[in-house]
Amino acid sequence: MRRSLFVSCLTFFAISPASADITHAIKSSISLTVDGAGSISTRLPSSMAVSGSNVTLGTPPTLGTLTSGTALGYTPGAYSITTAGDSFSYSESYIEGDDVPTVLSTTVTAGVVPAMPIFSSNTTTSGGVAGTLAGTIATDGALAITAGGAGTTAIGQVIQELTIR
Repeated sequence: MRRSLFVSCLTFFAISPASADITHAIKSSISLTVDGAGSISTRLPSSMAVSGSNVTLGTPPTLGTLTSGTALGYTPGAYSITTAGDSFSYSESYIEGDDVPTVLSTTVTAGVVPAMPIFSSNTTTSGGVAGTLAGTIATDGALAITAGGAGTTAIGQVIQELTIR
């Protein structure tokens, strides 16, 4: 009996339990995005430039007053040649700037911009329309993504990690 007890004790201490760290992680996500509408406008100012040589200014050119819905108005200058018979140069330019707009801001409805200011330089981006855009993740990790309208993005992912040390 003593001998079997001794052998049992030796066997018990010789066989140690396995020790391992096991980590299991499940990470899931769905990202749904609808692009926003945007507009960048730059209003061009009115400008006038005069240059010349061997010319004398009589009456200076003038710009009128800007009133919404009407042209600014421009009256050219009156010049004469300073020294008759000599060469001369003369240049006068005028650019009519943008009118005062009736629409200075606007409201975006369902990704549509109904009215915008009309300026010399406009960059417009239409917005997305969510429509049927949707996404779900089931408990078993199954993804269900439904496409939306134009300007939408749907991204889904399930990551499973198993680490044994």
